Amino acid sequence: MAGKKTKSGMISHGIAAQNRKGRFNYTILETTEAGIVLKGPEVKSLRLGRATITEAYAAERDGELWLFNSYIPEYQGGVLSRFDTRAARKLLLHRKQIDHFLGAVSRSGSSIVPLDIHFNDRGVAKVTLGLGQGRKKEDKRHAIAERDWQRDKARLVRSKGKDY
Repeated sequence: MAGKKTKSGMISHGIAAQNRKGRFNYTILETTEAGIVLKGPEVKSLRLGRATITEAYAAERDGELWLFNSYIPEYQGGVLSRFDTRAARKLLLHRKQIDHFLGAVSRSGSSIVPLDIHFNDRGVAKVTLGLGQGRKKEDKRHAIAERDWQRDKARLVRSKGKDY
């Protein structure tokens, strides 16, 4: 949960929810930023940083792109309006972008993976979508080994700097 916090503990800029498994399970070929249609209490709940998108996916419905299975809990700030916490939410993209993503999915069997939900500099909620190819087990092992090596390398560089 990165970003500036206001006095009420809400995030005004930065990441509200992140899908770390998305980058691990898929090789991300390209990314794009999409708007998302939300209700008022959903935005307030997102600003508290309590949303989860680890099981979420984006798919086509009626020629438009929708975000399915994302979890945004109900806002507990005394608002009377209730909403479905796992409702499908419409993603806002240009027609050309939607056609590009859907064409890649149908052509090469790629998947549209939501990578994070964040607030831009103007305070508007956005979703980063990635076009990804599923990784095989050996690719995941290689990714783990590479991540461990980068961590060890950084640790060595830090410890060498302290000796001088």
